[in-house]
Amino acid sequence: MLTVLLVCLSGALMLHGYTNHLYGTAPDGAATAGGPHDAVPAAIAKGGPVIDAGTATARSARPKPRTIAITFDDGPDPVWTPKVLDLLKAQKVKATFFVIGTQVAAHPELTRRIIAEGHQIGLHTFTHANLSTIPAWRRSLELRQSQLILAGATGVSTPLLRPPYSSEPSALTNADWSSIEWARSAGYLTVLTTQDSEDWRRPGTAQVIANSTPKGTAGQVLLMHDAGGDRTQTLAALQKLIPTLKARGFRFATVSDTVALPQPVQPVGAVERGRGMAVIGAMRLSDGTLDVLGWLLYGAGALSVLRAVTTVIAAKRHARERYWSWGEPITEPVSVIVPAYNESAGIEAAVRSLVASDHPVEVIVVDDGSSDGTADLVESLRLPGVHVIRQQNAGKPAALNTGLQAASYELVVMVDGDTVFEEDAVRMLVQPFADPSVGAVSGNAKVGNRKGLLGRWQHIEYVVGFNLDRRLFDLAECMPTVPGAVGGFRRSALQRIGGLSDVTLAEDTDLTMALCRDGWRVVYEERARAWTEAPASLGALWRQRYRWCYGTLQAMWKHRGAWIQRGQSGKLGRRGLTYLFLFQVLLPLLAPVVDVFALYGLVFLNPLRVGLVWAGFMALQLGMGLYAFRLDGEKPGPLWSLPLQQFVYRQLMYLVVIQSVFTALAGSRLRWQRMERYGSLAVPPASADATR
Repeated sequence: MLTVLLVCLSGALMLHGYTNHLYGTAPDGAATAGGPHDAVPAAIAKGGPVIDAGTATARSARPKPRTIAITFDDGPDPVWTPKVLDLLKAQKVKATFFVIGTQVAAHPELTRRIIAEGHQIGLHTFTHANLSTIPAWRRSLELRQSQLILAGATGVSTPLLRPPYSSEPSALTNADWSSIEWARSAGYLTVLTTQDSEDWRRPGTAQVIANSTPKGTAGQVLLMHDAGGDRTQTLAALQKLIPTLKARGFRFATVSDTVALPQPVQPVGAVERGRGMAVIGAMRLSDGTLDVLGWLLYGAGALSVLRAVTTVIAAKRHARERYWSWGEPITEPVSVIVPAYNESAGIEAAVRSLVASDHPVEVIVVDDGSSDGTADLVESLRLPGVHVIRQQNAGKPAALNTGLQAASYELVVMVDGDTVFEEDAVRMLVQPFADPSVGAVSGNAKVGNRKGLLGRWQHIEYVVGFNLDRRLFDLAECMPTVPGAVGGFRRSALQRIGGLSDVTLAEDTDLTMALCRDGWRVVYEERARAWTEAPASLGALWRQRYRWCYGTLQAMWKHRGAWIQRGQSGKLGRRGLTYLFLFQVLLPLLAPVVDVFALYGLVFLNPLRVGLVWAGFMALQLGMGLYAFRLDGEKPGPLWSLPLQQFVYRQLMYLVVIQSVFTALAGSRLRWQRMERYGSLAVPPASADATR
């Protein structure tokens, strides 16, 4: 589904970009680059303006004496074409309109009016492209699409073609002649001019009249415009010119009448008209798509700036209060629960770091049916205060509940089997429990395996994303998640809400939200640092974040009632859940718009402007990163990889959110996906010394 949406979106943007940003904007009469003309037959260069460049002998036709074919280029225009038509109707004059395909698609009713009032229709290409300079594939596209659009809008086709930027036959170059021959092979007659009003210059009404007045009695094909800018002078000139020339014995007719051609405009079949209507529909859809994407882009930009400003302001305030005293120091022992399923790669380092804590602890390792000897490994260590409980595989929530039942103390710390604690982490983590309103404490999880780009990118995300958010949640009293890697809890609070639930894949988020809804305050203690093992491959990262995101969506839906409740539950709902929805669901869903517009801009817009916008976005990200790293006491070196993160990692993260949302909307149940363990973490130096 994502692939289909991407293909459709790309097609719509390519169509919009082609029709709106590859449009020839120079006036028809503007000087173009010259060139050799030796390949142009003399009979054509000195002949009439209507050219049949057939494979046999090329021919041309001149207008009959005292006959003028007024031709209008570049329309139809919603402002000026109706005024031109009204004037021609009042003067009882028929003209020929060479229309642009994109303009016909935008204003089909005006094209139908041109034909209904007896005027002749011709093509002026799809996007006003210079047929003598573009490749053959684009020539074919320009004429074929113009013809289809004309058929869809009016039900007729025409062989008459006026190449943009053309003038009199004597001005043809070899390149022009080649394009005319190519057009003839496609079935088109080329209509040039003999007299240019130069109304595109807007030289004044008198000059337009002078430029349009024949010097003798020879017939003329007069070039004028009903679009492309202000045509006030054109209208004023016609108002005076037509009666004057009529008085001199000139008559006005369509191009085909002036050269005695059979009626060139013919009706098309139902299939051809249907195809044309489909092209018009596709163009309108592409225009609408870009309009919608434009608003979404503004929304994504506003949300990005709002998040940056909000988190930085909150972090700054949180930093001023970071060492606020919670009360009398907590010295009572703590039960540490380590759920373990096939954690043999890293369980030794995790347990040794806990035993080395400077706070009294009992460590309960709950082996959840491991098949790799995890329990045997822990028992073989014979570490003091470490207990192993074996159970059949029942999932992480069940393992944690087993540990809760075996815990000896009121304060409980939960830690993943791939996480290493610093020596003072447990002590720091439990100090906020001096406040009786605190039911849970989130610690500061840090990425331990930071080598390589993927490790650096996750390190940046933990420091800039997760930890800045936690500071804001702490101030707003709406913490939605205490991470499984490092979190402290009151055992009585957990028992009051029935322990951990297995109805979501994000048991830590579900548990935290349940505590908030039960009236407990959840806080963030940044000094309680633990080092966790992050995924070392894109596949493993995808599976981890897919589970996290899907589980968070499940938890948000489960606790949606908090939006309308009061007290601590209401703070979680109206502050925490709203923040999660805006910045962790809606913003990632809008993030592809930024990338799509960047590519669109590089192809069709000004690449320099696109680059400046991207640089501004990067400056915002870098500023947040530097501030967050300083708050966390981290060296800013890894931030050099931040620009690279925008090309792989960011796309992976928002695709995870998109797939999670689709999975949730489809009602599918995502299975638990266990992360690979690498055993890349070791006991921190201070902890290692303490266990010797």
